[in-house]
Amino acid sequence: MRKNTKQIRVGGVLIGGGAPVSIQSMLNTKTTDAAACLEQIRALAAAGCEIVRLAVPDMEAAKTFGEIAKASPLPLVADIHFDYRLAIAAAEGGAAKIRINPGNIGGQDRVRAVADCCRAHGIPIRIGVNGGSLDRELLAKYGAPTAQALVDSAFSHVRLLEDCGFYDICVSMKSSDVPMMMEAYRLFSAQSDYPLHVGVTETGTEYMGTIKSAVGIGGLLCLGVGDTVRVSLTADPVREVEAAKAILKAAGVRRDGVNIIACPTCGRTKIDLIGLAGQVEDALRDCKKNLTVAVMGCIVNGPGEARQADVGIAGGDGCGVLFVKGELREKVAYDELLPTLLRYIEKL
Repeated sequence: MRKNTKQIRVGGVLIGGGAPVSIQSMLNTKTTDAAACLEQIRALAAAGCEIVRLAVPDMEAAKTFGEIAKASPLPLVADIHFDYRLAIAAAEGGAAKIRINPGNIGGQDRVRAVADCCRAHGIPIRIGVNGGSLDRELLAKYGAPTAQALVDSAFSHVRLLEDCGFYDICVSMKSSDVPMMMEAYRLFSAQSDYPLHVGVTETGTEYMGTIKSAVGIGGLLCLGVGDTVRVSLTADPVREVEAAKAILKAAGVRRDGVNIIACPTCGRTKIDLIGLAGQVEDALRDCKKNLTVAVMGCIVNGPGEARQADVGIAGGDGCGVLFVKGELREKVAYDELLPTLLRYIEKL
């Protein structure tokens, strides 16, 4: 069961408070190139992204941010470091959320200025703690980045905003160390009701990064921790969204489209199961029906091991069967397995 956290609103997307776990990504285009940013935002939206973040490193970027916000189909998060004036400019320019570390933008007067501006515009602040940029005092205290150091850092930033009477907060505590990141989120969740933005940072290229994210993000979601996620990959941001959707589906927190299950093949398999499973996946990639579809290598394992599937196919010697909820419905030639499956799904 997911923890019931406080709820914030990012544009039209609710985070926490029982809302569906939302998917985020970050642009890798220059914020000063509005056309390129909007093109990538539209691609991310088409892939299933719900919130997108942009870097705002200077005032020129802050100005263009406002232009992008007016035309964006997705709510935009302004990613701010060090300069509180950039946060104010982005909030006034249409940001749906500000990502900032209150402790690195100067004194309490500057923190209050950002908090007051965000309150006036009705937008939340995400506190983004990172294991690679902890305060020197915490590093001296713990000797190295630790889960508790991440939690202490997060709470210190939270207090800075709470001292300004600002509570519209989301928190992240990211690290490239998956066990450390998971422990930090677990510890924080046990002590606070603020919604959590979950992610593993600096995961690397698509292959290993997806695995690290699946373990870290998926593991926390299975424990009921996490309200919004971002998979960080050194890859096209669209691939981040695709990976996030798969992780959410595997963790059982969202059912968007078809869930395909397939056996790993063995010596009993007499069909090209690997090829067939790939064909099924490609054919149903854009199917929005909430179905579990099984692709099994033999009739021995097919209906039995995949009994929970809504519909499935299993191969035999030059033939195969279609089954529904574990019950055999039709026997067909191997070449007709895929067309038969697709026709059945189309009728559902």
